[in-house]
Amino acid sequence: MTTSTRTGARAPGETRAGRREWAGLGVLALPALLASLELTVTHLALPSIGRDLGANSTQLLWIVDIYAFLLAGSLLTMGALGDRIGRRRLLLLGAAGYGVASVLAAYAPSATMLIAARALMGVAGATLMPSILALVAVMFTDPRQRTTAIGIVVAAVSGGTAIGPLAGGWLLERLWWGSAFLLGVPVMALLLVIGPILLPERRAPGPGRLDLTGVLLSLAAVLPVVYGLKRIAAEGAAPGSAAAVLVGLVMAGIFVRRQRRLADPLVDLRLFADRAFAVAVVTLFLGIFVLWGSNYAIAQYLQLVRGLSPLEAGLWTAPSAVGVIAGSMLAPRIVRRVGPGRVIGAGLVISAIGYGVLAGVEVAGGLVVLVAGSVVVSAGLGPMMALATDIVVGSAPPERAGAASAISSTAPQLGGALGIAVLGSVITAVYRDRMAAAVPAARDNLTAAVAATADLPAPAGARLLETARAAFTQGFQLTAAISAALMIVIAVAVIAFLRDPDD
Repeated sequence: MTTSTRTGARAPGETRAGRREWAGLGVLALPALLASLELTVTHLALPSIGRDLGANSTQLLWIVDIYAFLLAGSLLTMGALGDRIGRRRLLLLGAAGYGVASVLAAYAPSATMLIAARALMGVAGATLMPSILALVAVMFTDPRQRTTAIGIVVAAVSGGTAIGPLAGGWLLERLWWGSAFLLGVPVMALLLVIGPILLPERRAPGPGRLDLTGVLLSLAAVLPVVYGLKRIAAEGAAPGSAAAVLVGLVMAGIFVRRQRRLADPLVDLRLFADRAFAVAVVTLFLGIFVLWGSNYAIAQYLQLVRGLSPLEAGLWTAPSAVGVIAGSMLAPRIVRRVGPGRVIGAGLVISAIGYGVLAGVEVAGGLVVLVAGSVVVSAGLGPMMALATDIVVGSAPPERAGAASAISSTAPQLGGALGIAVLGSVITAVYRDRMAAAVPAARDNLTAAVAATADLPAPAGARLLETARAAFTQGFQLTAAISAALMIVIAVAVIAFLRDPDD
């Protein structure tokens, strides 16, 4: 098993990629961009979907969540499947399925049909990132080039979050809500036409049969955990949500035990014996834990405290994507001179500074502080995303590239869901403590407080809303401070455990 952590090192006998590989990377970057763009656009389309299809609040929730659930739950399976049938073949099959499901979603006659189409999109979407990263590992065997290529993929994903509000807002103002789902169709069509020409086909030699029992166990582990964490973030730690997480953890234990016994496991747990691989996976998990949790808090602050629409909030947060793009593109250059552990650690310290800036956000005033803090946070996390992903992919043997890529995609999904639940709960706890003396209808959350003002005289409603917004902002400030502290802790751990071989 390869264990090099110096991503800039050049191994004997390795060939450098040429124009064909770089052109192929451009093709791979498009579905990577689409993966993040699609979710942003879907959120913007929800009001129109609810109006035109008569969808209730539960159906609207499932239109968004079913995609995320099945995407997260299917990643490990798709990574292992790509190792067996071929990474390019899986990517093209997924692209075709995603395109068809997107058309079904765009022209869905009912909310139920739209939910079903979104479920298909989630399963098809799970083929994308594991296949993309595994193909990058095959196409770019030179470590320096591979690091740069993965940085470009990370930048493309971040670019989708910036383009999403702009593209979605433009489409929804001029066309119907279904146009938001058609964005992916030309991208997938282009991939299906050019992919067979530019992308190589690779599969593991003699990989063995796909562990179907392991597939079911992985779904039974990931889906309840993601579902429970999402419900905890939205509704608090209700017994049903906590039970779902517990069931998922129990199934995860059974899954791990089974994988250890199999000769051809769905997930080769021996990969974690490589310290660089293990540290990189944990870093991805924890880094995205903080990022998604804080991004959730920022979105809530912009919409509930500052009164912005989802589109306006998306536009104010779009500059942060520029920070990720800059950080992920700059990191491959720096890591040639300094070990990846130090680059990641320095980036996390920069992010901690950004969170310190966010801790100074107030109820009123300009949004410059929030935008500046978000950009600094993202610029520091860009190197982590690019280099940690590169280490995971580069540490795995070629025959396990798909499975390793799936792990590098699953860890952020689980970390992000947990971060939203935990850091969201911190804001809720602070809010409820500060609002203990308020009218009962306003004590639970800021959304309830906004609704409660309708039943009060104007002066009393204004005072209640001012108090509620101040309480939420205090929770936001505490969350930012906690995020800063977590970034420092993670940075120290990464520098300590992810040592360069030359040290």
